[in-house]
Amino acid sequence: MSAMLDHVIAQVLALQVRLLGCQARLAADTDSEALHDLRIATRRLRSLLRPLRELPGVEQLEGAAQALGNLTTPLRDREVLAAQLLEREQLAAAQVRLAHRRETFASVAESAELGRLLAIVDAFPIFLRAAEREGLIRKLHKRIDKRLEKQWKQLREALQDPAHDRHRLRLLIKRVRYAAEAYPQLEHAGRRLQRLLKRAQSDLGSWHDLLQWLLQAGQQRDLAPCVEHWQAQLQDAEQRADVTLERLQTLLVQR
Repeated sequence: MSAMLDHVIAQVLALQVRLLGCQARLAADTDSEALHDLRIATRRLRSLLRPLRELPGVEQLEGAAQALGNLTTPLRDREVLAAQLLEREQLAAAQVRLAHRRETFASVAESAELGRLLAIVDAFPIFLRAAEREGLIRKLHKRIDKRLEKQWKQLREALQDPAHDRHRLRLLIKRVRYAAEAYPQLEHAGRRLQRLLKRAQSDLGSWHDLLQWLLQAGQQRDLAPCVEHWQAQLQDAEQRADVTLERLQTLLVQR
């Protein structure tokens, strides 16, 4: 049996437990982080699956994970904005966005998207074992290693582009970071690089949030009191992100 396949299946089972736990937390509205944790588990699942494309069941599982992500993205964005409004003491605007939270959480827990994802996750290890018996999974370690290296190459090239797109860099950084965590035995990122990737993701995430809030402020009048503050923060966030990206580029050259 392939040690790498055993690892993949163990990761899938661990993520299945996390997804089920998040579903229960959403259904009972036990805490405010349930939706966020559901999205993280889904993202980690997608990062695990990306290098496995063309294997049986992967396309269906990726599609189900993407559908759940599409469902929950606007809900999570609203949560993050509400937290920012509370921080800025815009209580009425925050409450508008926090209204019906219990019903929203319950709708995600009972959604067809989450139900489909859980059903496919449950069957996925069986697909993989069957594919292994049929000889469809060969040199899995080498295949995953090659595809992860391709992701790193894409990130290096994007960082070297003087006109780099921060949106794309944010996605590429998330991709390589979670993939490295999904396959630690391949040693694609040491601790120093992992810390810098996390910092870059955080800096770009802050920049992205501010940009989105300012865009929404053009259509949502109750956000107007925050606009001046967000504009000032956006400039600082851009500068902070660029410094981190420069450090990341330098480190990747040495990789």
